[in-house]
Amino acid sequence: MEITSIIFDLGGVLINLDPERTRQSFIKLGTPHFDQLFTVYKSTQLFEDFETGHVDAETFINTLHKETASGTTDQDIIDAWNAMLLDFRVESLHFVNLLKEKYPTFLFSNTNIIHFKAFQQKIRETSPYGSVDDLFRKAFYSHEIGLRKPVVDAFRYIITEKELDPGATLFVDDNLQNIYGARDAGLQTLHLQPGERVEIKLSYLIL
Repeated sequence: MEITSIIFDLGGVLINLDPERTRQSFIKLGTPHFDQLFTVYKSTQLFEDFETGHVDAETFINTLHKETASGTTDQDIIDAWNAMLLDFRVESLHFVNLLKEKYPTFLFSNTNIIHFKAFQQKIRETSPYGSVDDLFRKAFYSHEIGLRKPVVDAFRYIITEKELDPGATLFVDDNLQNIYGARDAGLQTLHLQPGERVEIKLSYLIL
């Protein structure tokens, strides 16, 4: 099928993630029940609200203080929360930067203000790019638009704002639930499997 625009996920597609590092960090902070609060695939209302911008960073941190040991600092919580953010896939970034010359490309990430600040700093320090946003025509972040994947209305929000043809728009994500949501919104999809890279799977688009 024809592709006229592309929407990329961030975590697990352009930046490597290891949620276990965050889990272990919170266990060290005295939160052995962290699994009851958050996983990549399911989260409590606090995390849902944080990723849709309905809870600010101060409220998020103060709430987690109640789940951690006495003496835990705000920075301890921030560092533990950011521990899941690993390195950017620089070759994938270069590919997306090249691809944007041929296609309107967009980013749609489920994220929050703490992670947002951390990965924007990380991309400046570890790649030639000054911002994740520089790689796309527009970047959409769940905490800014108030909607997160896999909710169908989240995809429809982007489709409507950018006047995209969903049937000719490719959505790339490593999370199968998000793929299902995109399909329900009428998008073409690519489910990126562990070990796969966009510069290989989509190389045909720039040949």
